[in-house]
Amino acid sequence: MGVILGTVIIAVIILSILASCIKIVPQAYAFVIERLGGYQDTWSVGLHIKAPFIDRVAKRVILKEQVVDFPPQPVITKDNVTMKIDTVVFFQITDPKLYTYGVENPIMAIENLTATTLRNIIGDLELDQTLTSRETINTKMRSALDVATDPWGIKVNRVELKNIIPPAAIQDAMEKQMKAERERRESILRAEGEKKSTILVAEGKKQSAILDAEADKQSAILRAEAEKEKRIREAEGQAEAILKIQQATADGIRFIKEAGADNAVLQLKSLEAFAKAADGKATKIIIPSEIQGIAGLVKAASEVMKD
Repeated sequence: MGVILGTVIIAVIILSILASCIKIVPQAYAFVIERLGGYQDTWSVGLHIKAPFIDRVAKRVILKEQVVDFPPQPVITKDNVTMKIDTVVFFQITDPKLYTYGVENPIMAIENLTATTLRNIIGDLELDQTLTSRETINTKMRSALDVATDPWGIKVNRVELKNIIPPAAIQDAMEKQMKAERERRESILRAEGEKKSTILVAEGKKQSAILDAEADKQSAILRAEAEKEKRIREAEGQAEAILKIQQATADGIRFIKEAGADNAVLQLKSLEAFAKAADGKATKIIIPSEIQGIAGLVKAASEVMKD
């Protein structure tokens, strides 16, 4: 019984040792293997078997891109303004062996390297340049960190300035400056609006005056045309009246001649025609001498009849 129990125990120990020698590396990971304290191999994704007792997994390395958010670091600008800037670093491990043996604490090393690099870059810039040159600072930071971390098996993909915190006095001055700038822009916009409004009003008055002048011109033309039409109508009426009078006179003379009237009657009719022609509107009428004679004759006959 004791022999069987010992055999079972030995079998269990052997199976445990064999199970511990079988390792499965998951996706986006790498295992650094040491043999007797020295680097042996780097295992990638898949099933691996290590030698018992002499091999061990020294480090499990994450190959995915990682993000580290460092706390604000005090920096001094070229014009001696102290501010705080916190950075975010995106990095990825490209060589697990260098990452394991290159530096004792990689994250702390990147943090210190980021702080010193940031101070060097900001020290060459003034306050206004620092606030407006984020992209330039990010590019310089990434380039410097990528070169410095390459011996550690780390690739820095991107560096971002998360916050730039100037001193409270500088913030107050900046806010006042921004407020003054907004007020100045508002005044300029208001003045430009008033100027455009004045120009539009003047153009409207000009256009109105032009339209009024054009309307007066058209009205004058229409009045002149109406007066012209009126005079033409009056002249045509007068001509037609004269024509009818002349026609009536001609018809009367023709009737008298057809009736066989003598010369005296003809002269008397002529006198009546002159009287009708005058119609009380003429101030002077020239009567032929022969008609004057017949007129005197008519007057004498009238006086005899009255007696």
